[in-house]
Amino acid sequence: MRGGCRLFPLPFLLLTLLRGLCHGREPAPGAVTCGSVLKLLNTRHSVRLHSHEVKYGSGSGQQSVTGVEASDDANSYWRIRGKSDGSCQRGTPVKCGQAIRLTHVNTGKNLHTHHFPSPLSNNQEVSAFGDDGEGDDLDIWIVQCSGTYWEREDAVRFKHVGTEVFLSITGEQYGHPIRGQREVHGMPTANHHNYWKAMEGVFIKPSMDPAKHDEL
Repeated sequence: MRGGCRLFPLPFLLLTLLRGLCHGREPAPGAVTCGSVLKLLNTRHSVRLHSHEVKYGSGSGQQSVTGVEASDDANSYWRIRGKSDGSCQRGTPVKCGQAIRLTHVNTGKNLHTHHFPSPLSNNQEVSAFGDDGEGDDLDIWIVQCSGTYWEREDAVRFKHVGTEVFLSITGEQYGHPIRGQREVHGMPTANHHNYWKAMEGVFIKPSMDPAKHDEL
């Protein structure tokens, strides 16, 4: 007897199914986990969420967040963190409906939005804010997905807790000095412009040993 389930001699496939039920509370191996560092692809426009030390010339004047086509840009890595320190233990799978912060690896600023108009589409500006991963309550986003956990292969949405907009791209392109990069903004409605998928990164395995990880 193991975990409250008793296994009897049965054909292999049925036995495998029963074992899956016995361990039904365990996360799938493809779940995105706390502490992982990854790139996020907007599935509609095929660009990755990006930031850099370029500030908006209007609105908040904070560090800009854009979408880029290149898959190998080091400024497109984001770290998955809890809404507060200690609320998202390293290697713990992120649940659908969980509140998280996305911290830009190279600049230490958090994905952020607030009631400023975005410069190109006049939606809601999305910026990178804070220092060394510490910002404010407007850095918190809810992961919206359909299962129990945020799976790597699934397209998910990020809904902002403070203003209830969805992280989105609708295709507007910047000129100099970030020519060709796409505007990232918040939209009040859920639609095909606000689906994101985990791509390249270092994924911490759901294990007691934080040294274990997958590199993709």
